[in-house]
Amino acid sequence: MITKNTIDKIFSAVRVEEVVGEYVQLKRAGGNYKGLSPFHDEKTPSFVVSPSKQIWKDFSSGKGGTAVSFLMEIENFTYPEALRYLAKKYGIEIEEDIQQVSETERESRNQRELLYKIHEVANHFFQEQLYQTEEGQNIGLSYFRERRLNDEVLKKFQLGYSPELRNAFTQIAQEKGYDRDLLEKSGLSIFPENIPSGIDRFRERVIFPILSFSGRVLGFGARILKNNIKTAKYLNSPETEIYHKSHVLYGIAQSKQSISRENHCLLVEGYMDVISLHQSGIENVVASSGTALTKEQIKLIKRLTPNVTILFDGDAAGIKASFRSIDLLLEEGMNIKVMLFPDGHDPDSFAKAFPKEYVKKYIAEHAVDFIHFKIEVLQKDAGEDPFKRAELIKEVVKSIAFVPNHLQQEIFIQQVSKLLSVSEQNLFNELQNQKNHLQQHEKTKPPQLKKIETAQLETSIPPLLFLEEKLVELMLKYGDREMFRKKEDKVIKSSVIQEILNHFEEDSYEIQSPLHQKIINEIQKGFAESAFRSGQFFFSLMDEEVSQKVADVLIEPHQVSDWNKFNIYFSTEEEVVDKLVQDIILRHKREYILKIIKDLQLKIQQDPGNDVQYYATILKLSKLKIELDRVLYRIL
Repeated sequence: MITKNTIDKIFSAVRVEEVVGEYVQLKRAGGNYKGLSPFHDEKTPSFVVSPSKQIWKDFSSGKGGTAVSFLMEIENFTYPEALRYLAKKYGIEIEEDIQQVSETERESRNQRELLYKIHEVANHFFQEQLYQTEEGQNIGLSYFRERRLNDEVLKKFQLGYSPELRNAFTQIAQEKGYDRDLLEKSGLSIFPENIPSGIDRFRERVIFPILSFSGRVLGFGARILKNNIKTAKYLNSPETEIYHKSHVLYGIAQSKQSISRENHCLLVEGYMDVISLHQSGIENVVASSGTALTKEQIKLIKRLTPNVTILFDGDAAGIKASFRSIDLLLEEGMNIKVMLFPDGHDPDSFAKAFPKEYVKKYIAEHAVDFIHFKIEVLQKDAGEDPFKRAELIKEVVKSIAFVPNHLQQEIFIQQVSKLLSVSEQNLFNELQNQKNHLQQHEKTKPPQLKKIETAQLETSIPPLLFLEEKLVELMLKYGDREMFRKKEDKVIKSSVIQEILNHFEEDSYEIQSPLHQKIINEIQKGFAESAFRSGQFFFSLMDEEVSQKVADVLIEPHQVSDWNKFNIYFSTEEEVVDKLVQDIILRHKREYILKIIKDLQLKIQQDPGNDVQYYATILKLSKLKIELDRVLYRIL
């Protein structure tokens, strides 16, 4: 178990804007940062990061919390996995209290953690084989040298080599304590019935580790070097609990910062395309690894930029197959350009043949929008044939139908009209036909009734619970802030926390919400130790439900406009905290009295023999309620 001291060090070092910024393109908005939600499709940014409070809030999905909770959501980490990732990122040594962990707990590490670990072991093994064995140097390293890769880029992409011995890795992994079941589930080893010792899946191949967004090894791609063997040139890891190839882009871990900084992503096909462009100094590039592009892969890019340029090597079959990728990118609201390299070149060879600045300039000058690209490709086959030209127009308009922005659709239609000499009206008619066709194939959306029912439930929250929640929110927002109130002829000095906690302790009030009770318990503990500072006390707690609540309270969905420049002035909540706290306390007290009265009335129905005693109590409470109404200026 990670010690509390280590957790405190991690939370002291971590910067939530740095962690989130590796996954979401953030832009400054006042004192905060804003970006598009990585959890929910949206066009208007509603994802907010607060550097001062070290929390994030996603208003589209309702999620929020700390850097730890963000990693748990985005990477599906457990709490300890997220802490270990942050400790590594910020150079913090992990201290563990072994005595608090039983032998059973140590042995019951979940399957995902073991899969990650075995892939780390394999990655280290493959790199060791490449650099430290004669076979690896003569075969694997020689191949990479032939491909003109330098040491820096080899290390950057963690390239390796799997030796000819059929169970070299399998044997070492078993010696380290990894059993056959795990090796089979990982896809690293195969155990045919006639070979009980197992076979390494990637033997006699150079290795390309496939990393997650955060840089964890998920699987491997491997290329065979012998030409006389009848097998696939490239071999990938099979689908596992941690590796789903449709959710991964090769090079995303090494390229994400550059993509975000450049606000532009180059999309290529193969491993070597990515690696060679990186070696040339062009780092904002990822690959779909030869598979058809998926929505999940596009969303990975969209976290960082909406701008994509697809780079092709000019293969006609591959170009036409790319039309589906273009439509998917358009459907996700991406800004797309396409570029074909000159005959005989692909991204790999072009990056090696010319210097960085020439390659960047060439891409910038030769990349065209998807309309020009599709027309150019299809017109070669269509020629002057009217039927083929009609199909060409339909194909181009079909892509425009995927564009979600209506204004952009109109601009694209005008562009096609000029390029193909077709009336805009006919193009708009065809656009509507294509939209109707798409709608017919669209999956049925879930009924909106559930949303309405949820909204009704949210608005029908009991007043007592609602006011209790407001008091908890005030403690989280203003913590140990000093406040003053008059009592008789004296001015009493206290704090927001003291006022509210004293109120809760009166009349043996029972907290209505378990989450509120949890927060109040932590506030009492932290405040007694003088450790509470406006919510910051909570961020090193392991309870992410509490962190979520803190994020909900401390990040406002809207920023107040600067009305002062128009000579219009409003009091902010912070300026009237004293009055606000006292007012809500009185209203909460009033609702609590009403609840007690209702409970007593119910008891009278159930136990009429004691009705005199109950009526006497109700009378006293009613008088107290009238007094509270007078203070609150209620008109009776």
